[in-house]
Amino acid sequence: MADDDNNSVCQLVRAGGAGNTRPFCGGEGALPPRSWARAGGPSALLVLGEVGEPGLPAPQLPMAASAPELVNRRGVTSRRSGLLLKALAAETASLEEQLQGWGEVILMTDKVLRWERAWFPLALMSVVSFSFLMIYYLDPSVLSGVSCFVMFLCLADYLVPALAPRIFGSNKWTTEQQQRFHEICSSLVKSRRRIVGWWKRLFTLKEEKPKMYFMTMLFSLAVIAWIGQQVHNLFLTYLIVSFLLLFPGLNQHGIITKYVGMAKREINKLLKHKEKKNE
Repeated sequence: MADDDNNSVCQLVRAGGAGNTRPFCGGEGALPPRSWARAGGPSALLVLGEVGEPGLPAPQLPMAASAPELVNRRGVTSRRSGLLLKALAAETASLEEQLQGWGEVILMTDKVLRWERAWFPLALMSVVSFSFLMIYYLDPSVLSGVSCFVMFLCLADYLVPALAPRIFGSNKWTTEQQQRFHEICSSLVKSRRRIVGWWKRLFTLKEEKPKMYFMTMLFSLAVIAWIGQQVHNLFLTYLIVSFLLLFPGLNQHGIITKYVGMAKREINKLLKHKEKKNE
């Protein structure tokens, strides 16, 4: 009987609070719950409350999953991954079909945003600066500005699919261009899914932790309102648009990673220096 006691280690794990405990068995030769009463001996049945000091609950030990359960979990995970990949492929194919007339323009825009040539950033910032200077000079009202912007989008949606094949030549579409176009559409689909995921998380936070949600939203919006009050709205919009257009090139050439790493090193140095002073 002593050998059985040494081979089978049984504990009581408190699940939270007094009187809310459950037995746990582990180790080699561990008996199933229905066999505890039939095992006999002092270790077969443990009285509730004997394990651990009062007020100090015993640590929770996870139950070991059986081999069939692990196989089942892996099967469920693989099925979910397969369904996700199929959904991504379907959405990507649908987006490719919708943007087929914009293929050449999208590829050219991608080259400009990724700075494939050294003068692309300068040309990009020149166009953005000229556009904002015209807006500042004309000083249109909000309604006029929105109307002109939507009008420009409608004209582009009508003219680009008709004029792009004549300008770029549809017979010059190669396998590499098709592959790059597929990658761009896939990235757009993933970005859209990521934004939708963030939006759903925001509403989940609102349902689960309403106080934290409202405090976070109020603080964030107050900071944004203060920044908008300190900086001219058109200049602030110019900075935001410029950063968004330059971000792909900065990321492509490793500039963001370089300066983020430098900032982290400087922060670590300051923290270490502060710790030494405190010591």
